[in-house]
Amino acid sequence: QVQLVESGGGLVQAGGSLRLSCAASGIILKINAMGWYRQAPGKQRELVAAITDGGTTTHADSVKGRFTISRDNAKNTVYLQMNSLKAAEDTAVYYCYAHVDTKASGRDYWGQGTQVTVSS
Repeated sequence: QVQLVESGGGLVQAGGSLRLSCAASGIILKINAMGWYRQAPGKQRELVAAITDGGTTTHADSVKGRFTISRDNAKNTVYLQMNSLKAAEDTAVYYCYAHVDTKASGRDYWGQGTQVTVSS
């Protein structure tokens, strides 16, 4: 069984910063892509950023220049550094995911979600 545990969400003022972390644990052979999605009330879940096991990154246009995804393969952890936060745009529940190879199969796993609230 693989688990993803997120941390780092909370309440911050517009213009501020937060750093999200997501650690994977369990019987893991390999973690391929990792990333972050977010979902605001009444909206569809959207990709925020992703990173391959080789370190290639993708960021949504809405967060380019403000958010940075990174990972520590030794710790099976992915991070999302969020700067210059915007109230309406960035307030959401943030979910991390990882495509994990185990002895049984390869599939996506998801964290439980962490709330990020940006006050104006």
